[in-house]
Amino acid sequence: MKKKIGVVLSGCGVYDGAEIHESVITLLAIDRAGAEAVCMAPNLDQMHVVNHLTGEEVQGEKRNVLIEAARIARGDIKDISAVTADDVDALIFPGGFGAAKNLCNMAVKGEDAEVHPEVMRLVKEFKAKQKPQAAVCIAPAMFAKIYEGEAERPTLTIGNDKDWSQKIENLGSKHQECAVQDIVTDKANKIVTTPAYMLGQSISEVAEGIEKTVKELVAMA
Repeated sequence: MKKKIGVVLSGCGVYDGAEIHESVITLLAIDRAGAEAVCMAPNLDQMHVVNHLTGEEVQGEKRNVLIEAARIARGDIKDISAVTADDVDALIFPGGFGAAKNLCNMAVKGEDAEVHPEVMRLVKEFKAKQKPQAAVCIAPAMFAKIYEGEAERPTLTIGNDKDWSQKIENLGSKHQECAVQDIVTDKANKIVTTPAYMLGQSISEVAEGIEKTVKELVAMA
């Protein structure tokens, strides 16, 4: 039986949702590893909508995270509230600013952020059941917030960005610098992270790190 890997999407588009390259590379790597991707997203409005041509916020427009994420999943996606840690064998969060705007609000509130309750629930269920998880690009910063106050806090990477690595350290997790093609594996907490576009300059080098992450995640599942 194929291992089921939950993929938590945060919309569709780097500036206000899930980073599309990272998401598609993740889905491809899961399939190539002989596993099955189970896409999911929270059912809520995005923090805001960004015109990806200009980079400017679109005033007065609203988009739903689950509906937008369905674009990447080709419609085959679940509301995260309907998924438990018993339904999938491992969990991965692609990056994109949606991870820091929609899954949590660290882009606005930094270390004082709140994490979406269903995201928090699912990650903590995985922790309790000692099932493996992974986070890509900016998403590891959210893990630092989720694990704040826990007895064992993870070692994570977002590459070498000073501002975000400091946020991770301020929340009590350890940040480890990492090249874009490499991964950081916290074996005790069963968390794999990679910098992707927080550091990467090309889709091929981003793919290398994500493919290694998925390979490690599936092996741990």
